[in-house]
Amino acid sequence: MAVLSLANISIGFRGPNLLDDVTAQIQQGDRIGLLGRNGAGKTTLLKMLAGELMPDHGEIQAADSVLVRRLIQDVPQDESGTIEAMVRAGISAEVLSDPASAWQVDHQIDRTLTEMQLDPALQFESLSSGMKRRVLLARSIVSQPDVLLLDEPTNHLDVDSIIWLENFLSRWSKTLIFITHDRSFLQSLASRIWEIDRGRLFDWTCDYGTFLKRKEQAIEAEEKQNALFDKRLAEEETWIRQGIKARRTRNEGRVRRLKEMREKRRQRQNQIGTAKLTVQEAERSGALVADVKDISFAYGEHQIVDDFSTTIMRGDKIGLIGPNGAGKSTLLKLLLGQLEPDSGSVRLGTKLQIAYFDQLRDTLDPESTVQENVGEGSDQLTIGGAKKHVLGYLQEYLFSPERARTKVKFLSGGERNRALLAKLMTKPANVLILDEPTNDLDAETLELLEDVLVNFQGTLLIVSHDRTFLNNVVTSTLVFEGGTLRQYVGGYDDWRAAVDRRQQDEKAVSSKPKQASAAKPPKTEPPQESQPAKPEKKKLSYKEQRELDSLPTKIEEHESQIAELHTLMADPSYYQQGGDRVAEDAVRLKTLESELEQFFVRWEELES
Repeated sequence: MAVLSLANISIGFRGPNLLDDVTAQIQQGDRIGLLGRNGAGKTTLLKMLAGELMPDHGEIQAADSVLVRRLIQDVPQDESGTIEAMVRAGISAEVLSDPASAWQVDHQIDRTLTEMQLDPALQFESLSSGMKRRVLLARSIVSQPDVLLLDEPTNHLDVDSIIWLENFLSRWSKTLIFITHDRSFLQSLASRIWEIDRGRLFDWTCDYGTFLKRKEQAIEAEEKQNALFDKRLAEEETWIRQGIKARRTRNEGRVRRLKEMREKRRQRQNQIGTAKLTVQEAERSGALVADVKDISFAYGEHQIVDDFSTTIMRGDKIGLIGPNGAGKSTLLKLLLGQLEPDSGSVRLGTKLQIAYFDQLRDTLDPESTVQENVGEGSDQLTIGGAKKHVLGYLQEYLFSPERARTKVKFLSGGERNRALLAKLMTKPANVLILDEPTNDLDAETLELLEDVLVNFQGTLLIVSHDRTFLNNVVTSTLVFEGGTLRQYVGGYDDWRAAVDRRQQDEKAVSSKPKQASAAKPPKTEPPQESQPAKPEKKKLSYKEQRELDSLPTKIEEHESQIAELHTLMADPSYYQQGGDRVAEDAVRLKTLESELEQFFVRWEELES
């Protein structure tokens, strides 16, 4: 049964319509994932479905007594009060004013708070962003709406909260329509895909994985069809320029068809381009980026890191995972030497050029335009050694000249992200720090960003809750779990697999003593032995410690000498000198490279 129907809906603000003569039906129990490029009209459609916005043409028809609730994308800054009061606000005034239904209202609120694991007495303004979104979701569902609309529900949630939300919504029995760029979340929940593309609404009626395959086939078919149409149009244009030679009535019909073809071509909305992301890679850093030894750091009684050690080498791509408030941003500052640890040491490598992508977007001035933020007062940028006008550069990030002259505070979340990426990519860097880079980015830009980062030759440190993004990009992960910080090889799925294996091993070890004691008579049972302690790390001798401390300096010196030789040999005039000198330098280069490799081997031996 259709709970909502869209009949010939059209709406637009400036430029082409966001939705143009759209007709569709929403069935009871549907789980619709709403996709589209940034600015395509997804939030506008949700507002119309919620009755908050009227279409320019057409109408939205609802079945009798259908209740619709929408969870907005941003957390309101002016909301305050207890959690119970916030959730109670989700009940209509008419129901609250009816004394006969008071006990039912209290029961609904209590059940919702219990199901959402919320403490009714806590103050809303004291909560984290993730918990605030959970309270707002509770307010949206407390009245048991027939249609629940969610706009980017996973934004700023940590992984545990996203998984909790997935599990909760998987049990939601009513109609669900949601916008998200979290591909794992989308694959887990959506049974039907709606896509807004150039004013049209495509109903794919399949899950996300099947949609991707069908979409690729549809794009290929559309490109072939457009190419054939354009070829026919070009032939007709050639004919009309040659003049009318056949019978007049027949020619008039052909001229009319040509006019129709011109109009059809004029009205065609071309596929929106893809942002052209390019990282300005700086001179290679030293092989060592950061040598972290036994660091500890705490804010008051809140311990962030305790006796943690790691080594970050050039080319490492490291993901940081943990609950909101665990200290991921603090850890980044510690690893980069921007914050002194309470104990332990951090030794940074040489020639580091760091570019930072801030999840709070604080590096963008909201009162300045995109052009002013990216150009920093200049109309020209140096990209890849070549001069480029800032407006031309911003068009590669899908900013039209008009949009580039818009103040940042008026941009959508996705546009702010693209503006920050555009600014970040103008800076030569060999170390990229990305703090939640995926929020609000559409799927196409996300995939392009993944490709750019995978091919980046420098070092990456990425804070992200996007599981698919982590799986596709990082080579290792630092995870805050159970009050400790642990390092794993691989992405999100590799971490989860390692945790599952560890838990299975712990269960197997804990079950063995029980089985052994049950098999032996009580009289002959030996005293239960404690588990053998882990072997302590062998302490280095004074000489070995001195050797370990000297290795980073030796490595840097050898790398510098190797780089100088490479630069020297790249000059064509170098080979005009005597052959003995060239041969001597070649032997020296080979010796330096061999010694450098031995230094790394010895470093690993001493560290382990």
